[in-house]
Amino acid sequence: MKPVKLFYLRSCPFCKKALRYIDEARAAHSELAAVGIELIEESEQPAVADAFDYYYVPTFYVDGVKVHEGGIYPEEVEKILRSALE
Repeated sequence: MKPVKLFYLRSCPFCKKALRYIDEARAAHSELAAVGIELIEESEQPAVADAFDYYYVPTFYVDGVKVHEGGIYPEEVEKILRSALE
């Protein structure tokens, strides 16, 4: 399984949606529950966030590759989680 990182901000409405979509995808598709996600709150871990190339949150990296940045929809979250299973 490929590692997943999610950069987010607690106050970001798009990030809150992304976290909710993750929970919903895992609840609807049991195989996605196994996908581990390293959650990085960028204001709490600025040194880690600065080491990655992105501007908007939420931003997802799968296996070190940026796969999504900015506002997100449920089907995009599911696709990201499935890509980690490949």
